[in-house]
Amino acid sequence: MNLSFKNLLRKIKPSINKDNYENRINNELNFYKDCHNVHDLPDIFHYWSNKYLLPKQTPFGFSNPDEFFVSSCKKHCIKNLKLKVVKILSIGSGNGELEIKIASELSKAGVTNFSIECMDINKNMLDRTMALAKDKGVGQYIKTIKGDFNKWKPDSKYNLILANQSLHHVLELEHLFDSIYNGLTQTGLFLTSDMIGQNGHMRWPEALEALEPFWNELSKEKKYNQMLKRQEDTYINHDCSTEGFEGIRAQDILSLLVQKFNFELFIPFANIIMVFIDRPFGHNFDIKNPNDTEFIDRVHFKDEELMIKGTLKPTQMLAVMTKDNVAETKLLNPILTPQFCIRKF
Repeated sequence: MNLSFKNLLRKIKPSINKDNYENRINNELNFYKDCHNVHDLPDIFHYWSNKYLLPKQTPFGFSNPDEFFVSSCKKHCIKNLKLKVVKILSIGSGNGELEIKIASELSKAGVTNFSIECMDINKNMLDRTMALAKDKGVGQYIKTIKGDFNKWKPDSKYNLILANQSLHHVLELEHLFDSIYNGLTQTGLFLTSDMIGQNGHMRWPEALEALEPFWNELSKEKKYNQMLKRQEDTYINHDCSTEGFEGIRAQDILSLLVQKFNFELFIPFANIIMVFIDRPFGHNFDIKNPNDTEFIDRVHFKDEELMIKGTLKPTQMLAVMTKDNVAETKLLNPILTPQFCIRKF
């Protein structure tokens, strides 16, 4: 194997002192201060997701992660019409696009018994949230809370708690999951869409081994990292967690959730395919080029094969969790249970 891989041994919880913590917080605040769109993805990602991810999701009543949150919130509000207000909390809400979409879709459907509290540490993003909510005519349903989810403790009970691509930014996962558990009503739901691969969004050794043959097929142009602006003739197993909190404890998320919550729904997906369809390299692929799409198809099928075998573990998930016991977890595949998808260190 000639792939460069640094720090492949398991990272224990990072030891971060107060000054280092504040520096990382400031790095994240500065990065997102003027970031108006944090979810832009390459066209090749949408090619892959429409062809392979959408069919996995439609049997459960949604076609993409946004619809996952919208449909779950709508069902819960309708199920609890007797409640004057279904209280929803979104942790790490960013610019509030998802939360405003939920409010818009629910109000359009005549569902009005809800309020959404958007919690984020970044005041600029919270200001953009309120401006967008008012612009979309749903300001009455949206509130903002400036807070650090590493330290947050609930002061009331919520019927729904959402975490959309925010858990992989959390250092104090144990504290946050305790707070979420304590903040949920007994029949409340915790919904998340997040990354559960190695810390810093690196690849484990077995994933690097599966990745290498595909990487070696690529032309030089395809190996240019668009995010870091560098050529990677040999794939660099980059650690995204060194300066901010990106993927700081991603590998611990699923195992801690399994210890704390019961799963009503679990949809895991994707490992090495993400290298080729995500922001760093995905923009190098052309969905109109049959050679490019054929390559993505082959990587996807190898990814699926190795995940079913257990050789690779999924790095992404959608999940619905509860404090209550669950008779049966709705699964994408009977093999891919939450417990099966945890990588043993």
